Amino acid sequence: MRYTLRARGHPNVTAGHRTTFEVTVDPEIGETADCIIGVSSSDSISTLPDEMKRAIAGESSRVRVILRTENGYDEIRGYGHPELTLDHPADIVCRKSDYICSRTLMIQADKAACDLDENLIKDLREGRELTVEIIVEY
Repeated sequence: MRYTLRARGHPNVTAGHRTTFEVTVDPEIGETADCIIGVSSSDSISTLPDEMKRAIAGESSRVRVILRTENGYDEIRGYGHPELTLDHPADIVCRKSDYICSRTLMIQADKAACDLDENLIKDLREGRELTVEIIVEY
């Protein structure tokens, strides 16, 4: 199962966070928001299709997120979990840890903001469009 959403970069993208990365519907971010890589997202975690949310919360679901900009690409792999509520109204967060909250899309991710492709982050700092493809495998 696949779902694609769109967001934009922002001059304050630093991508320095060591355990998470985030995309938000909010149009602005502060200078200390080191996990946020995309703003003005077309979706939050709560607006993902119900079928997608059920798949992510499946017992043995694997989740991949593909991030694309004009000059950059990266792929992140992790896991869903039955305790994910997937109901935050603004954010989508991928985590290296097992921490679960309403914003969490995946846990045990193999990358955080600081691990992402340099060209991808450069494009995002310039405010370029970000395509986020979420793929769930059962």
